[in-house]
Amino acid sequence: MSATTARSWGGYPDIARERTIMLRDRNAALPTDTGSVLPYGNGRSYGDVCRNDRGSLLLTRGLDRFIAFDIDTGVLCCEAGVLFDEILDLAVPAGWFVPVTPGTRFVTVGGAIANDVHGKNHHRAGTFGRHVLGFELLRSDGSRLACSPHRNADLFGATIGGLGLTGLVTWAEIQLERIASPWLSTESIRFGSLADFFALSRESMAFDHSVAWIDCLAPVGQRGRGIFTRANVVNGASNGPPRPHTRLRVPFTPPVPVVGGVGLKTFNRAYYHRPLRRHAIRHYQPFFYPLDGIGDWNRLYGPRGFLQHQSVIPPAEATAALVEMLDAIAESGTGSFLVVLKNFGPLSSPGMMSFPREGTTLAIPADLRATTR
Repeated sequence: MSATTARSWGGYPDIARERTIMLRDRNAALPTDTGSVLPYGNGRSYGDVCRNDRGSLLLTRGLDRFIAFDIDTGVLCCEAGVLFDEILDLAVPAGWFVPVTPGTRFVTVGGAIANDVHGKNHHRAGTFGRHVLGFELLRSDGSRLACSPHRNADLFGATIGGLGLTGLVTWAEIQLERIASPWLSTESIRFGSLADFFALSRESMAFDHSVAWIDCLAPVGQRGRGIFTRANVVNGASNGPPRPHTRLRVPFTPPVPVVGGVGLKTFNRAYYHRPLRRHAIRHYQPFFYPLDGIGDWNRLYGPRGFLQHQSVIPPAEATAALVEMLDAIAESGTGSFLVVLKNFGPLSSPGMMSFPREGTTLAIPADLRATTR
C-alpha cells in the first residue's frame, strides 16, 4: 500500500483531509488504523460520492487484473479496479462489449457497480447492475462474502448503487453483450420541442441506443429543441471511418472557467442549426465517449470545479416538470452546452438504491459561478 492523491471529476468539493491508500492485492486485509474508509475507483464521479472527509480512501486502480474470460459465453471475471477501456480492448476484438456504459470508458468495474451506471440503452438493457452475476465483498469486519442474486442477495442489492458504503468489491463477474462489429449505424434528427422529443423517443424504442442533446437556452417558443441521436450496432463488416487515434488534452487548469458565459446562447444556437449528416456509420468510441477525446476536459471549468444536476421524472409528470426546469435554466442565463435528455425504460435494477427508474432524465453540469451568486 502507498499514499497518493485523489479528487472527484468535478473538482468540487475540494477535500484535503483524507488519507489515500493504494490497494494492489485483492486478498490483503483492509487497513485497521485509518478510521472510516471508502473505496475510490478512477475518480470519474461528480460531487462528493467518492470522497471521505476526515477519513481514508481505498484507491482500487491497483486491482487491475483479469481473472477469467469465457470467449464463448462472454462471462468476464476481473478485479474491481479494471477500467471499461481495458475490458473493451480485450472484448471487442472477440465480439463482445460491455452491456451498459456511461459517457466515459475510464470508469472502474467497482465504480460502475457502486453507482449502478446507465447508458444510452437503458430502455432495453437497464442499468449495469442487471448484468452483474456476482462479486466478492470485503467488509469492514474483515469478512469476505460472495454476493449474487442467489447468495447474500440482500448485500448484493445494497451494494449495487450503494456508493461503496457496504464494503469493498474486490472482484466481479459480469455478463458481456455479443456484438457483430465495433461500428454503429447512427441517425441524427433535429427536433423543435419537447413534444417532438417524446415522439422520437416512442418511435425509437426498437433502436439499440438513443439520446438527445438539448439547447437549454433556446427562446420561449423553441424551448426544448435539440438533436436526437439513435443507433444500432452494424451487423457484419463495415466500410466506416478508421478508429480514431488522436486525442486532445487540456494541459492546465485556467484561472477562470472557459465554458459557458455570455457566448453560450450563441454557441448553442449555432450547434443546433449546424448542418447534420442524418445517417452515418460511426465507431463506438466517438459515439459512446465523445468527451473522452478531450483529455482532462474537466479542467475547463476552472479551479473551483463544477457540479452536475441529474434528475429523473416519472412519465406522467415529465413534460410539465421539464418545461418548468428549462424555463428556470433559460431565465437564469447560466445553462450549459453539455445538456443530455433521454428516457429510462421500465426495466428495474437489482440495486436497492439505484438512481435510474422509468421516466425522463435531464443531466446538466452546473458552473459554480452561477451557483454562488
